[in-house]
Amino acid sequence: MLADHLPIYRIRLRTERLELRLPQTFDEIAELADVAVAGVHDPGFMPFGIPWTAAEPKAVARGVALWYHRAIGRWDDQAWTIPFYVFKDGQPIGVQDIKGTEFTATREVSTGSWIGRSHQGKGLGKEMRAAVLHFAFSGIDADYATSGSYDGNAASAGVSRSLGYREDGIKLPVVQGVRRTEQRWRLSRADWEANRKHEVAIDGLDDDVLDMLGLKEAK
Repeated sequence: MLADHLPIYRIRLRTERLELRLPQTFDEIAELADVAVAGVHDPGFMPFGIPWTAAEPKAVARGVALWYHRAIGRWDDQAWTIPFYVFKDGQPIGVQDIKGTEFTATREVSTGSWIGRSHQGKGLGKEMRAAVLHFAFSGIDADYATSGSYDGNAASAGVSRSLGYREDGIKLPVVQGVRRTEQRWRLSRADWEANRKHEVAIDGLDDDVLDMLGLKEAK
């Protein structure tokens, strides 16, 4: 089995309504690409620093598939990204990734996500972020988690605030030739513990997974 060689495929994060895991088949990757093509955000507002949704539908779908393969194919135990697919009722509805760079030293992760428009406004974005935060703090012993949201993305900022993040300065990236304001957010372990609202189960987090994350000796 693939998980024998790439143990991160064993990880399952489960909340009341969602399961987060890596896709097990090429069809699941294709299904998520179709979700992206159907729409991720209002066409009049770009919420991403890399405007991948601005392309033609075929390019959007291809980009979703290629991004997943890049995250796995370029795996580095000192600079990793787990591109969790988010499943509801057995169907992929979005992505919630979690990244660590020299995590054994920094004990800091960052997160990014998107969810199909037909699934928005139901609290699922908050639930899937809560799942990876539980993985970070309870599973691999993080001290901090960071995120970001562009001005105008009230939904993303609201998720961060509701989960206990604090404002952590701004960045001024140029996106599509225009300077944008990105609010940075930081969540400490103490603030996470004070604002935990979702029950999350972690399955498959064993020594082999920790080794792949560069953590076996540190844990």
